Amino acid sequence: MTRDPERMDPDEASATRRFGRADLQVHTSHGDGMEDARGIFERVELRGEMDIIAITDHDDVRGALEAREVHARARYHFDLVTGIEVTTRQGHLLALWVDVPIPSFRSLEATVDAVHRAGGLAVVPHPFSLLTRSVGRRSLERVLAIEDEATHPDGIELANPTSMGWDTGARSRHLNAARYRLAETGGSDAHFPEVVGNAYTLFPGRDSAALRRAIVERRTAGVLEQGNPLRAIGARRLVVQQVRGLAVTPRKVLGPAATRLRDRIRGGEGLG
Repeated sequence: MTRDPERMDPDEASATRRFGRADLQVHTSHGDGMEDARGIFERVELRGEMDIIAITDHDDVRGALEAREVHARARYHFDLVTGIEVTTRQGHLLALWVDVPIPSFRSLEATVDAVHRAGGLAVVPHPFSLLTRSVGRRSLERVLAIEDEATHPDGIELANPTSMGWDTGARSRHLNAARYRLAETGGSDAHFPEVVGNAYTLFPGRDSAALRRAIVERRTAGVLEQGNPLRAIGARRLVVQQVRGLAVTPRKVLGPAATRLRDRIRGGEGLG
């Protein structure tokens, strides 16, 4: 169940501090985020609240690989997970612990399988949300009904400040507890450094190996902080980010496809 740490009693709050915190959805300026990896990392290090950060730019692993190089050059007190937010035909999917490209615009089940083949874990972000391209209930249940478990997601993001209060809130938590039984995760979906850590995954342990083990064993919880982080950003910056997203993300997704089509035409393959 998603928990608000501000509402915990003192004993429970003390217990949660013995667990690690991982923000499993952060976007950088390599994609449609508004800060580069170094700027994000310096802020996270200064605040000292997160044990793990996952970089998950849209449909492009290169932002995470650049972030890994930045992370390796400094003595940060938190771990880094490389990842991608992949666009499937049924909605977005987080590919975590991957360092190779995962093809976009394939079926949800084929994408989950590709993530697993790449050695990663697959998490459904902001499920059922009306605010962004999200996996719907029917699509998720169809995939979970497939006999081959390699096509099943490993987790479901039940704490995300950008979509809570819409269809992705209590309904997704109830369905996961009653039917899906996927690992709970939380991620800020941060495109601004101020938002990093406003939602996170609580897990036993402190490092990325412990986090991965906890997801596999279904021993995680999604936590959403109180307050509206978007108020600190302001309307103007939000508009700038949205415009940036409309410009950057389609170019990254469609650019490789256009290049392949051009090469086919130049090679005399035609369109058939």
